[in-house]
Amino acid sequence: MAENQFDIIIVGSGAGGGTLAFALRNSGARVLLLERGDYLPQEPQNWQPHAIFDEARYKPNELWRDARNGDTFKPGVHYYVGGNTKVYGAALPRFRREDFDALEHEGGTSPAWPISYDELEPYYGLAERIYRVHGQAGDDPTEPSRSRPFPYPPVPHEAYIAELSEKLRQQGLHPFYYPMGIDLRDGGRCIRCKTCDGFPCRVLAKSDAHVCCVLPALDSPTVTLWTRALVQRILTDASGQRVRGLEVARDGEQVEVRADTYVISCGAVNSAALLLRSANAMHPNGLANGSDQVGRNYMVHSNTALMAVNPFKRNYTVFQKTMAINDFYFGGPDFPYPMGNIQLLGKLQAGMLAAAQPWAPPRLLQMMADRSVDWWVMSEDLPDPQSRITLAGDGGVVVHWRPNNQVAHKKLVQAAEQMMRRAGYPLIFTQPMGIETNSHQCGTVRFGQDPATSVLDPFCRSHEVENLYVVDSSFFPSSAAMNPALTIAAQTLRVAEHLSGRNAAELVS
Repeated sequence: MAENQFDIIIVGSGAGGGTLAFALRNSGARVLLLERGDYLPQEPQNWQPHAIFDEARYKPNELWRDARNGDTFKPGVHYYVGGNTKVYGAALPRFRREDFDALEHEGGTSPAWPISYDELEPYYGLAERIYRVHGQAGDDPTEPSRSRPFPYPPVPHEAYIAELSEKLRQQGLHPFYYPMGIDLRDGGRCIRCKTCDGFPCRVLAKSDAHVCCVLPALDSPTVTLWTRALVQRILTDASGQRVRGLEVARDGEQVEVRADTYVISCGAVNSAALLLRSANAMHPNGLANGSDQVGRNYMVHSNTALMAVNPFKRNYTVFQKTMAINDFYFGGPDFPYPMGNIQLLGKLQAGMLAAAQPWAPPRLLQMMADRSVDWWVMSEDLPDPQSRITLAGDGGVVVHWRPNNQVAHKKLVQAAEQMMRRAGYPLIFTQPMGIETNSHQCGTVRFGQDPATSVLDPFCRSHEVENLYVVDSSFFPSSAAMNPALTIAAQTLRVAEHLSGRNAAELVS
């Protein structure tokens, strides 16, 4: 058993687990990082829309069930070293200061977090440095205060987007450079291609958890990575108050690994599912689930893809995802409630459109893609105890999701349509996203001060199991309306400081 004994075991290598392994690499702790998948291969298909969107080449051979109708769907998750960050759009904004307080929405209340923006702010700055975030402060009217500037200057707009930005400013809006994690440093790897958002990066220029965290963590002799290692159950001692080991299926063999401390970072759905699968006599409803909150309050944002087309003007932009609008984040001129964020997508290509519109002639799709500006319209999904993750009889994932806050989202889509028509785009096409679009999943193992209403304490430690932590987006009490990766990484650094007893700035230096 000595070879399977560690100080800390981390399950999952994405924005939570990967960042934690990096932060603990010089702590002196013997760390085992478990990843159920393998390394995502660098290959030509990384940049082929047909392989990504039609063949779903990098998605798992796995189906989840929609509890509303019993249908199955292929989830938007990826099991590789680096987790979902391997294919994310590299958008790395901070949550707004108000997102940490109770906030009234048209559809209900977004609850307060047990920590404030000011408590998390120093860790945001460290996370931006680790993930090589490019940005510029001062243009977004909703941005919170900062103790340090962005590590790198913003990703510059291409000419077409710069012209659009000026047209939006003429409408009284405040377009700003969206914080992006790509390697545009002097001598950096980024070539500013059109296959970043939603694609793996073939040249490893995207600031994902694999590149920015796992690889440098493995330079330490105290960090070990096991790939193809699926954790099946968390085992406790007889009291149920401490984890004593993990059952792991690795390359066809069953092994048990042990540590003093265990950190689950599988993503909001799979972390909740693992806790539920680990029920025992002391935890009959799932491990650490005395509050009955494990799996509940599943949130994924309300998302709509918007394609604005000017049939008389070609868009030659290659790297399009450089701008966002937050003027409607906390409300609009005729709507007093928060609406959300509007951000550019990576440039849509005909092959990407074909996956969603297989009936359309390829030439028409190409014409539209050549003349469009493409946006992601995102509103907050409010926590609802009935939106939850449960397990089927065979142990599979069942998603009970009831979209809410839809009035605000429709208002935001209308505002986005109006701003683009005013900017000279007469044709607007929208595509609401459904249950399978779960890349921003969060909320299923929420943290808080009260063990009766939360699963974790403010440092993401289980209220009930003293050496168990959950550090991924499942700890979120609310989803806000911003991309979650940087907030996951920032809280992870705060947890790393707590676990190691060392200053986070020293850990990541």
